[in-house]
Order: sequence, then C-alpha cells, then structure tokens
Amino acid sequence: QVQLVESGGGLVQAGGSLRLSCTASGSISSQNAMAWYRQAPGKQREMVARIYSTGTTIYAASVKGRFTISRDNAKNTVSLQMNSLKPEDTAVYYCNTLAQSWPWGQGTQVTVSS
Repeated sequence: QVQLVESGGGLVQAGGSLRLSCTASGSISSQNAMAWYRQAPGKQREMVARIYSTGTTIYAASVKGRFTISRDNAKNTVSLQMNSLKPEDTAVYYCNTLAQSWPWGQGTQVTVSS
C-alpha cells in the first residue's frame, strides 16, 4: 500500500504564506492526476487543487490566484504553495490521487488567525 505523508502546516496570520509538501511511498508518475484536499471542522473534505501529468492545473474558485500546486515525479512529491492566506483556509490538508485511490495520510493542520 502506498503511504502519503503531508507536512508543512502550521499557524500563520492572515495574509501570510505556507508551503505544504506531500511525499508518497509509491510512484506518483503512474497517476494521471494528483490533488490537494482540505477538511475544515464540521465540513466535508473538498478538493482545492489538482495537477495532471501534463502539468495542467485546476483550482477551486476559493483559492484560485492564491494557491499553486506542483509535482516532482522524480521525488514522488506534490507541493502546495499557499499565499495570501485567509481564516477560512483553516483546515487539515491532505493529498491523494484525483481518484482518491490511495489510503489517506494523517494530513497537516493549517490554522490562519485573523
């Protein structure tokens, strides 16, 4: 089973930045698309960004222009650069394939204070 390990979260003030990383124990190059998801307290998990093997990226409207997803197939990592953070970005962030076909990792907590 592939394992996913997310890191890079923390507490930041509104307007600040964080860079999240996700390392997979298996090859992400075999996956057509990788994605970042988040789950805020009391809410369903939602996808915030995805990146295809072609390099095409798609973002949720709520983060477009502020977040940037990237992937490094050689290192089996997917990253999420988050700028201009808002309190509503507070959530646990996870990565997975677009099909959510791998077991979920523990996630990384992002807390944005106002």
